[in-house]
Order: sequence, then C-alpha cells, then structure tokens
Amino acid sequence: MKLQILIVVSLASLASACAPVMDAAVQTARTGFLGGSPAVDASRFNPNIHYLRVTVDKQVAFLALGFIDNDSHGRVEVWYSGDRQTLRIQNGRIAGAAGVPTEWRSVELPDFPLWSTIAQSKDPYRWVRVRDVMPGYRYGVRDELMVRMIPMPEKTALVNFDGKYLTWFEEQFQAGVPRKSSWFPLTAPDDRVLPPARYGVDMRDGGDTVAYAEQCLSPDYCLTWQRWDFHMKPQADPR
Repeated sequence: MKLQILIVVSLASLASACAPVMDAAVQTARTGFLGGSPAVDASRFNPNIHYLRVTVDKQVAFLALGFIDNDSHGRVEVWYSGDRQTLRIQNGRIAGAAGVPTEWRSVELPDFPLWSTIAQSKDPYRWVRVRDVMPGYRYGVRDELMVRMIPMPEKTALVNFDGKYLTWFEEQFQAGVPRKSSWFPLTAPDDRVLPPARYGVDMRDGGDTVAYAEQCLSPDYCLTWQRWDFHMKPQADPR
C-alpha cells in the first residue's frame, strides 16, 4: 500500500513561528510528496523545523515534529503528516501510530537504560511492551522483547548519512510468539510475530539518540524512519 503523506507543520509550531518561517513551511507542505523518489532537494525544507523521513514500500514522505509530550518513561515526540497520520516516538521506538493501515494505540513502554548501556552488556536487554491494535480491537497485546547490539546491516534505507557513524541494535520477540489479549478471546485474531526491529543510534560525542529505525506495526506493514536534521549531518570520513 502506498504511503500518501504530505509534510505539515503543527498548529503549535505555526503559532510561534514568524511569517517568513510559516511561508517556507507551507511551501514545503505543497511540494512534500515525493512519489517514492529517494532523492530530496534539501533547499525545500525549513532548517528551523524538525522533519522525519519515512519510507513504506519504497514510498518516501516526510512528517513534521508537532510537539513533545512529557511522560514518566521519557519524552514522546509527536510527528504529523498532512493526511492526519501521526507517529509517536519514545526513546527511539514507536509508541503510537494513527491514520495508517495498522494503528497502535495506548502503547505502554517501560523505563529503558541508555543505548550505550545496552551496547556494553554481554546479554540482550529484555523488556515488555503492551499495546492496543486496530483494526481488530486487540487490547492489551503483550510483547516480550529483547534487544542486542549487532554489526552494521548491509542494507538500510538511510540517505545522506553513512551508517558507520551509528551503533546498531536489533530487537525481536523473546519466545517467538507474542501473547494474545485476554479480551474477546473468541473474536480477536491471533497476534503473529512481528519481524525484528533495527535501530541506528548516534553515540558520537557522548550522544544516545536513535537517528534511524526500522519497525513493523504488523507482519505486512513495515516502515523506516530517519531524522532529517541538516545541521547534524556527519562530516566526511577524514581517512
């Protein structure tokens, strides 16, 4: 299924922006749908606005950061598209998705250690995610997961960024089969195992930020996202 997303700036961002910034943002929104092209003209984007480059089935689109929610388990970034699609990202993981074929609602994530701490551990870090999934009215789906550091993948959807600057992790189900929701046991379909997620974390200069991720919301609906901050592009390899 094609991802039909246009860039949009949230009302909160527009309310605090000056007129030139608003005009630039609106112009970006009008030209934001790339129709699957991997090439991007950086001059179209406003450097004062944070964007997320998203791919689904080789279709490319951009979301704009609307606002950040404070949460006891870490800040939640809320990203919007012009088609009212929303991604919520917490500690580099998808913590909610709306307006897409598979929606994650009321996602519960725990407190996570730093990615650098996970990287230094000999054993995978094990954790539990609880989520509500639509369609199908699956409530309280419990995923028992583990994450570990891996070598840099051979193939990614990264653009304008060399993956060797990132530290890579893979996340998968612990026992191979996630638990079913206890609600509506006669009508709710079984939850199938999702493909492993992968994260590229920028640890340069003591950082601990996920710059790129691959994650599936269902077995047949997967996406990648990449932070599109022009001022954070890596320098050329000095060697």
